[in-house]
Amino acid sequence: MAYIVDLRSDTVTKPTKAMKHAMVNSALGDDVFGEDPTVNALESKIANMLGKQAALFVPSGTMSNLIAIMVHCNKRGSEAIVGELSHIFRYEQGGASHLGNVMLTTLPNNPDGTFSLAALEARVRGSDIHEPITSLVCIENTHNVCGGKAVPLKWIDELATVCKKHSLPIHMDGARLFNACEYLKESPARVVRDCASVSVCFSKGLSAPVGSALVGSYHFIEQARRVRKMLGGGMRQAGVLAAAALVALDEIVPALSLDHKRAQRLAKIIQGLFLKSFSVDPDSQHTNIVLVRIPPESPLTSDVVLQRLEQVCLAETQGNCKTPDDEGVIVKGISFNSKTIRFTLHHDIDDEALWLAIMKITYVFKELDAARK
Repeated sequence: MAYIVDLRSDTVTKPTKAMKHAMVNSALGDDVFGEDPTVNALESKIANMLGKQAALFVPSGTMSNLIAIMVHCNKRGSEAIVGELSHIFRYEQGGASHLGNVMLTTLPNNPDGTFSLAALEARVRGSDIHEPITSLVCIENTHNVCGGKAVPLKWIDELATVCKKHSLPIHMDGARLFNACEYLKESPARVVRDCASVSVCFSKGLSAPVGSALVGSYHFIEQARRVRKMLGGGMRQAGVLAAAALVALDEIVPALSLDHKRAQRLAKIIQGLFLKSFSVDPDSQHTNIVLVRIPPESPLTSDVVLQRLEQVCLAETQGNCKTPDDEGVIVKGISFNSKTIRFTLHHDIDDEALWLAIMKITYVFKELDAARK
């Protein structure tokens, strides 16, 4: 059987031995009644780490973002301003509009995940009765579609100044917040200082099996708890899941720099192949995401490349691209668009798995590049 290196996402990670032990031995209660001691411990810990008053454990980051939007935009005719490449806009099925009756207004994202603050200020509405009421600004950190970029702290500070001027709260989709903090070398509390609410994912990059936290003020979390119940997010004896998240904060967060280093290694090796059909930019790569670009004029598409990476030919098993049992290597990635491939490094990819992935990617990229000369 071929050796599989799964670089599709950092959500494919499995819980560690320490997490499994903690899950089996966790103290439990009914979280909807506020009586699960493990959930309470997690909520207190993550709130303290982010410098906020309270937190709420929820099943997913999508639900966490939706709850935040619904709490902040609780008047009819409200709108939230988001980046056009944001996860909230692109990958959450328009839940804010469909379930929350909140209009999403987009601004073009810059390559670093920011957007124009002048354009934001020009978009603020509500003084005219014909307009929706701008009630929230959402940002994403790290920014997924922009290649795992850590949004500049200076820009967040400037954004906060604009939002305070217009009495607008900021919500941060911090699914990979700790990756951003590792890159910026700043504490989580500093990075989210001016955000009224923050969503943090435990199953994306931190190896926990399930769950996110929504963090904010006491009053905000009180309202968020009501919305969570309405959306079906009350999980009763959720300490089984919260226990893994607690371990993740102590065990995985300190090791995120290894994911970043391995991502850099992969990017630099691809760059060093000097192929016409594939390019990367290690200098603009901040965290654990590697974006491989295919030139617009090339007949190759990301789907074709990914399909080839999941195939093993006889020549591979007889050459360098093989495992000790001679069954070959399969590498999985994600197509962002027809000309962009995403590889995501995570805790389950050690140095051996990375090297096997590098051998396979090198072999396939050279093969496809040579075929189109």
